[in-house]
Amino acid sequence: MIEVKICGITREEDLKKAIELGFDAVGFILCESKRQITLPKVKSFLNLIPPFMSVVAVVKDPSIETLTEIVRAKVFTHVQFHGMEPPEMLVDFPLKRIKAIPIEGEESLNLTSVYFNVADYFLFDTKVGNSFGGTGKSFNWSILKKYDRSKPFILSGGINVNNLEMAIKELSPHGIDVNSSLEREPGVKDHKKMEEFMGLLRSLRGR
Repeated sequence: MIEVKICGITREEDLKKAIELGFDAVGFILCESKRQITLPKVKSFLNLIPPFMSVVAVVKDPSIETLTEIVRAKVFTHVQFHGMEPPEMLVDFPLKRIKAIPIEGEESLNLTSVYFNVADYFLFDTKVGNSFGGTGKSFNWSILKKYDRSKPFILSGGINVNNLEMAIKELSPHGIDVNSSLEREPGVKDHKKMEEFMGLLRSLRGR
């Protein structure tokens, strides 16, 4: 079954809605972003999060001190690395490791070999300048047909109710990551869009 993460959560009401609708995972962006949230704020949400829900810390070129704080917070199940972190940083990391790979062309897939032995999952997202997600833009999905699927992958980048079925049919990703397509503005989720997205996903899962 394809699992789905809603990323860029900054508000308690949006987190509660994501839990109510059955999102499998929630993502909190701890690095510089329009959707950045502080670690103490995420920790204040801990009692709201169900015991089996995945909680993802999104970072970009973090320091060792930042990673230590994330682990010690005892909130997160995964860390999603969005920068050019040296592979050594991910070795023996105690939380599940998602390595984001920004896709510009087929050559972008070369990065999978760099991180293959240290990442648990890859997340393929759209490369737009120096942005690292939340662009609302899709990349050329046919590029992923070159990926040998030797490691589970998550599809990100402009996924919404208009292309979700096509994404699942064409690529059969292990996971879907959504962010800006379910927002009213950066960091503020649109609950109606969240309901429509999850309603469609449930229908597709049932086929």
